[in-house]
Amino acid sequence: MRQYHKVKQQHPDAILLFRVGDFYETFGEDAVKTANILGITLTKRANGSAYEEELSGFPHHALETYLPKLIQAGQRVAVCDQLEDPKQAK
Repeated sequence: MRQYHKVKQQHPDAILLFRVGDFYETFGEDAVKTANILGITLTKRANGSAYEEELSGFPHHALETYLPKLIQAGQRVAVCDQLEDPKQAK
């Protein structure tokens, strides 16, 4: 989550699509907006603590389907992709 928050600080006015494995995930207020616009499930993530944060996401191969919908809804979007192979990452 540190990486997510660091990137989000650089793009506070955009929905941040953050690549986690095979999914683009959104958190907090971005997750609520994304779920509403795209009609996808909104869930929560606890990260092992009492604090919960909203979460929504979609498979990375569906980016070409979902990105235009977010933009057409008037949202700015930042895409944060993985630069290393997730199978090789530790």
